[in-house]
Amino acid sequence: MTAVEGAFKPKTHISLNVKDVERSITFYEGFFGVSVHKRRPGYANFDLISPPLKLALQEAVVTEGVGVLSHLGIQVATQEEVQEARGRLINSGLASFDEGDTVCCYARQDKIWAHDPDGNGWEVYVLLDEMNGEEDDHFQAGGIVGESTCCGDSKACCSSEASISIPLQVNRQKACCG
Repeated sequence: MTAVEGAFKPKTHISLNVKDVERSITFYEGFFGVSVHKRRPGYANFDLISPPLKLALQEAVVTEGVGVLSHLGIQVATQEEVQEARGRLINSGLASFDEGDTVCCYARQDKIWAHDPDGNGWEVYVLLDEMNGEEDDHFQAGGIVGESTCCGDSKACCSSEASISIPLQVNRQKACCG
């Protein structure tokens, strides 16, 4: 993966399931020393420059002994970089789910997923539209998304229920967060 000098640089993405998103926002604002980047019901994210990190928090049932990691990822600058990763993952047999133009985590994205041998989900994605306007909460290309159609019954996209290995869908079936 590469980046244009002086422009957007790839950054690590970590998505955590949390019991109480408001308590977690307070903690991470203090920990990082910056305000939350995006806040929606049951969801928040921090978009840090240093260290280069996109941390997403979504309310979910946290089961003792299971952990809180939802998934990991690499945010890239362009759709071409996602396409390059898509080709590499498909050719190496590692791709587990292909999401083209999709709405997930309150943003329009293009992404490809792979799962490591222990089942940890990794996505390579680009933000196509940050969707920061309140009117953008449930927009998806081609229609409106209700809470029940994006990642099951979760309050926010990218729930732990969605972080399972799914065979590659070449037709780019929409299924938020792999």
